[in-house]
Amino acid sequence: MHRTNEDWLTDLQAAGEQRETTLTDLRAIILAGLPYALSKWILPGDPRFSSLVEEVAQETILRAIAKLNTFEGRSQFTTWVHTIAVRIALTELRDEMQQGNDPEDEAREMPDQSQSVEKSIENKEMMHMLQQVMQQELTEKQRKALMAVAVQGMPLEEIARRMGTERNALYKLLHDARLKLKKYLEKHGLSPLEILAMFEQ
Repeated sequence: MHRTNEDWLTDLQAAGEQRETTLTDLRAIILAGLPYALSKWILPGDPRFSSLVEEVAQETILRAIAKLNTFEGRSQFTTWVHTIAVRIALTELRDEMQQGNDPEDEAREMPDQSQSVEKSIENKEMMHMLQQVMQQELTEKQRKALMAVAVQGMPLEEIARRMGTERNALYKLLHDARLKLKKYLEKHGLSPLEILAMFEQ
């Protein structure tokens, strides 16, 4: 079930079954995102991983609910929650590394990577959202042209040749596609500038 930021806030402040269902969904999202977000520090095969993510998921939900009024909607709600989860997890790992170790171990304390983790999560979620939007809003030709520009970094002349069209027609195709994305993003309260920059050439 897709929820907007407003849906998450409303459902989490509701009562009864609606709130419980939302909490279950949020917990599943947290658990699904942690292996990727923590892959630089701990892998799912590590004996500590399972208990860590369970503890982090529970603590994240408690902290997110307590801080709902601080969420400003500048990112996706799930991105905000993932960021909280990663910071909690990294704190747990740092504390664990320091317990019972000799002084030399303190020098190997894990550096604070929360900002880079946050950016990584945002980028991943942004790309996932873009894929969904492009599938829903754009034609097959528009999707193909945008992906060739953004992902493959292909020159416009080469894209036009492969698609059997002229450069001017390709310009219009890309322009119309970016305009569709811009309108969709603005409609959903998202800043299109950084996202659309991915598709510029």
